[in-house]
Amino acid sequence: MTYLLEVRGLTRKFGGVVALDNLDLAVVPNEIIGLIGPNGSGKTTFFNVVTGIYGAHGGSVTFDGADITRASSPAVYHAGISRTFQRSRLSLPLSIFDNIMIGNHKRLNQGLWFNLIRRGEFKREFEVNYSAARTLVEVFEPQLAERMFEPVGGLPMIDRRRIEICRALINQPKLLLLDEPSAGMTHDETLRLMDDILKVQRQLESLTIILIEHEMSVIERITSRCVVLNYGRKIAEGTYAQVAQDAQVRQAYLGLE
Repeated sequence: MTYLLEVRGLTRKFGGVVALDNLDLAVVPNEIIGLIGPNGSGKTTFFNVVTGIYGAHGGSVTFDGADITRASSPAVYHAGISRTFQRSRLSLPLSIFDNIMIGNHKRLNQGLWFNLIRRGEFKREFEVNYSAARTLVEVFEPQLAERMFEPVGGLPMIDRRRIEICRALINQPKLLLLDEPSAGMTHDETLRLMDDILKVQRQLESLTIILIEHEMSVIERITSRCVVLNYGRKIAEGTYAQVAQDAQVRQAYLGLE
């Protein structure tokens, strides 16, 4: 089987705390994986190690056939992995368009000569990128696409989350890592955002998603497979129905005992 992401024996320590403990995880293209577990189980640490924010103390990370274990965050981004964060990272005074373009800097010509002198090409580049950003926003919320030059500070939380996901997607990644995208939203907003994510995953070719989420109804609804972590170790893997019946999972996390 061909894996898009393959993690073997991944270990990360913070002093005497083992945040990731010999973790194995394989991801096939085009699936949506739910990464679940109690607070402190290593979920966000896993994202941070894969994306080069933290270095690994052991093990390997292979993405699309290349070893990225020691790759920097920009190199991981260039390889085709994008992510969002649990806390909003938008620049509130900037417009929707500007915030999305922050995620597209690797494909923008930032040279002084280009931007000051070659105005015709600059205009064409702007039009291409504006069209791409607007098309993404329209997938989430057509009415929001009519407000591309409004500051994001005036938007409700669900629209801010949509913009953050669009910013991650503008890079055309193969793998999208979503770190608790429902944080700060109501249950109804969460359901609407998950519908958006499913729609995007269907419309964009070759998009694989790993989702950290605490709301189990979301995990049950949109994921094809779940991986459960506890104290940095994988304690269960399978469909939601399978892991929900696992005794370790019920005791450690799901509160179903």
